[in-house]
Amino acid sequence: QVQLVESGGGLVQPGGSLRLSCAASGSIFSINAMGWYRQAPGKQRELVATIGSGGSTTYADSVKGRVTISRDNAKNTVYLQMNGLKPEDTAVYHCNAHLQSRGSLFYSDYWGRGTLVTVSS
Repeated sequence: QVQLVESGGGLVQPGGSLRLSCAASGSIFSINAMGWYRQAPGKQRELVATIGSGGSTTYADSVKGRVTISRDNAKNTVYLQMNGLKPEDTAVYHCNAHLQSRGSLFYSDYWGRGTLVTVSS
């Protein structure tokens, strides 16, 4: 089995910073892309940022310049450094990994349960 566990969410004032972490564990053979998505109340889940196994990154326009995604392949962990947070960044942030589990021939998407980020004064 494979698990993705997020941490680092919380309440922060506008303009503040948070660093989210997501560790993948279990029967993992190989991880391709990893990413962060978010879902605000009453809205659909949306992409925040992704990072490939070689380090290539993509960002949503809404977070460009404020957010940095990174990963530690040795730890199967992906990070999201968020600066200049705005109230509209309030959402549950979910980690995603496109990985191949041991014994499987294919890559599949796995999701964490999410961590809540609330930006409010």
